[in-house]
Amino acid sequence: MSLPHAILTALLEKPSSGLELTRRFDRSIGYFWSATHQQIYRELGKLERAGQIRALPSPQPARGQKKEYEVLPAGQEALRAWVARSEDPKPVRDPLLLRMRAAAVVGAPGLNEELRRHLELHRRQLAEYLDIEKRDFPPERTSDQDRLRHLVLRGGIDLENFWIGWLTRALDEGEGEEAGR
Repeated sequence: MSLPHAILTALLEKPSSGLELTRRFDRSIGYFWSATHQQIYRELGKLERAGQIRALPSPQPARGQKKEYEVLPAGQEALRAWVARSEDPKPVRDPLLLRMRAAAVVGAPGLNEELRRHLELHRRQLAEYLDIEKRDFPPERTSDQDRLRHLVLRGGIDLENFWIGWLTRALDEGEGEEAGR
């Protein structure tokens, strides 16, 4: 389960409240590891009970005030151990690929429209990643942290380019078959 590790990483980058973490997941981490508001809060509670994070003391006690969390040494050690662990790649589990396999058996009415829709979604995501790259990774940012974060973003860019190329090919082949009928 990588959600606790994603949260530990985010908190080490910047102590945050649950709401701030949710927003950060929506803007960055969520591109490659998504989580709902409820999942984040549930995991914060587990990490706190495990002694890996703690709520920072509030400057003034107030009922309903948001808690800001920081990572404790046990959380840093758990994250280091997870980073060092060996793990095999996960197989692709994409419903579109399964639907295409099913379409080979039962027919494919409307499949090309769905492929075009996915193609447009991947083009938009690629444009967003390229905007982030231009904004957040100018050539003068060369620290190890920036290099690793940029590599994660480049992975997303490469995946979007893969999907755009694959969907374009699938549409070209599908439209060629329709024209040949």
